Amino acid sequence: MNLLTDPWPWYVGGPLIGLTVPLLLLGIGKPFGISSSLRHLCSACLPKSKLAYLRENNWLEESWNLFFVAGVLIGSYLAMNVFATDSFALLPEHYRSPQGLAMLFAGGLLVGFGTRYADGCTSGHSIMGMSSLKWPSLVATLSFFVGGLVLTGIKSLV
Repeated sequence: MNLLTDPWPWYVGGPLIGLTVPLLLLGIGKPFGISSSLRHLCSACLPKSKLAYLRENNWLEESWNLFFVAGVLIGSYLAMNVFATDSFALLPEHYRSPQGLAMLFAGGLLVGFGTRYADGCTSGHSIMGMSSLKWPSLVATLSFFVGGLVLTGIKSLV
């Protein structure tokens, strides 16, 4: 296996993701999560916002999260443009039209709203929340799986 160009097997990638949780908790005392980085970025850019949600957020204390996200973005770019052996389109053809882009934008807004309303994203609930034995994260994770199974079943019928 070529370490940089081949996909890693689940038994390597899974434990590495799982080890992120205790490393963050023990190393810097912070929970794993990506979705809160948008709040921190908005708080940094709009320090005098009329929204208390942004104004009262101490983004400097949470700036590690912005570096974490920057690392994910840089790593993704390197994986696609430097280490990838095959080139492929990032978006399927049907999303490259104005209607497709509008659907992606609307879906992004809905996901963003749902993430904030649920106080975390799928990764945050399923990885961090479940490992912290949080009841709402168990309910959220079960809901993600049930929703995915239902939608997959519906799609296979169509």
